[in-house]
Amino acid sequence: MAVESGEPESSDSLRTFGAVVQGLREHHGLSREELGDVVGFSKHTVASVELGRRMPDEEFVEAAEGALGNTGALRRAAGFLERQPGLAAWFRRWARLEKTAITLYTYECRMIPGLLQTEAYARQLFIDELPPLTDEEIEANWAARAERQRLLRERPNTSFSFIVEEQVLLRQTGGAEATRGAIDHLLETGKLRNVTIQIMPLVRRSHAGLHGPMQLLETPKNKWFAYMEAPETGQLLSDSKAISVLQSRYATMRSQALSAEESASLLQRLRGDL
Repeated sequence: MAVESGEPESSDSLRTFGAVVQGLREHHGLSREELGDVVGFSKHTVASVELGRRMPDEEFVEAAEGALGNTGALRRAAGFLERQPGLAAWFRRWARLEKTAITLYTYECRMIPGLLQTEAYARQLFIDELPPLTDEEIEANWAARAERQRLLRERPNTSFSFIVEEQVLLRQTGGAEATRGAIDHLLETGKLRNVTIQIMPLVRRSHAGLHGPMQLLETPKNKWFAYMEAPETGQLLSDSKAISVLQSRYATMRSQALSAEESASLLQRLRGDL
């Protein structure tokens, strides 16, 4: 489960990328503030990138590349960043991409997706974390998750599609009351015009999602990214061939899952059984 609060720990790859930015900036005789003005970021953001404290997003890389000579060095260096492990950095970059996405697809077979979780459900997940989280960490994690969830209502022009396995609800994470609340929240959120929630039934002879959970998004510039998560790690993908495969799997799953209307009926039945 991705951790959503705090800053990513610095790494050799982040520090190396930052050193490249700093070296090119100084070569062009620019201060951090001057570079920030050119690329549209604050001097504090430039400093955080140069010091290896912040994972640079695509907009920063492209803007800085153009401002610092178009040598290709920053694009190539950013490519090595994408191949480095590190859940915190990966997830934070994905969360930044989420904020401006025009399309977001999510398939989950382990838990209700973070954007759809209730507080009671999310807190149970945080309580179950090993090693155990402190009370302060749990509060910070929920605050970060609740903040992300505002996207569903604050970005009405973004299309959100979710496919969730029926088994996730049958597990009753947090108990019957928490599950009833979770189902009510899914039913209510599914009424939003920009949100589609589909349930993949427990019994399904053919299933295109057996490789595990996935997320796909489209940026305003029609660039697609994918995020794949595993225990203690995560990976952000931008390779067009890999993303094409994931898009094909997701499209197939949408046809295999129950329709939005059928899914709502199933959710109501599951709630009635609790």
